[in-house]
Amino acid sequence: MWSGCAPTFSATHLPAPGATGRAPGSSPPEPTVSDLAAERRSLGAFLRDLSADEWEAHSLCEGWTVRDVVAHLTTTTRTGTLAMVAGMLRARGDFHRMTRDRARRVARAYDPTTLIDRLEETADSDRRMPGSAAMDPLLDILVHGQDIARPLGRHRPMPAAPARAALAFAADNPFYDAPARFAGLTLVATDGDWTRPDGPDEVRGNTADLLLVATGRTAGLQALSGPGVAALTRRLTRP
Repeated sequence: MWSGCAPTFSATHLPAPGATGRAPGSSPPEPTVSDLAAERRSLGAFLRDLSADEWEAHSLCEGWTVRDVVAHLTTTTRTGTLAMVAGMLRARGDFHRMTRDRARRVARAYDPTTLIDRLEETADSDRRMPGSAAMDPLLDILVHGQDIARPLGRHRPMPAAPARAALAFAADNPFYDAPARFAGLTLVATDGDWTRPDGPDEVRGNTADLLLVATGRTAGLQALSGPGVAALTRRLTRP
């Protein structure tokens, strides 16, 4: 089961066939640079309100602090092919270890204010990690915003249309084990016009919680309802 922190680099994993919450053969709407820029700037403003203790608090990602997660978000527009290859060699081919180790190095190198500045400096950038899909940077910052906010007891709303596009992308992406996790379940977003039909047992919830579950976060489970929640919980929490 996928248990890393950084939901990126999924383009090399082909979507599973079947229901996708959209018309067969279609794709989720492509994110725009303005959607991504707005979310980066919004997160930057959110981060400027955090205390020193909150920066060092645990995120939803096991073993990652809030500071580590922010540091990771500053690397995705600054990682080229050579850096990716070198990092993978150091991590002995483990992508998640490479991502974690680089985030921690950056977190140690920069104070919180500088990390926010680095995030905002590249708000309008369309650069992304080598091999990643166009949707990945937007998915990354939407989910990591929740990874940061929820353990701190802070509310961070997701923009509706970008969040639905990210959910449609993640729900059929084997990188997150999502197709197996959602097999036989029909997902229904209660805050928007989105469903993913795949069986008789419904799982209902808002887009943000469904997106967290799609990317392997158990924090999204408690707000979900429907007869499929028990099966989904078992699949997401099994060793």
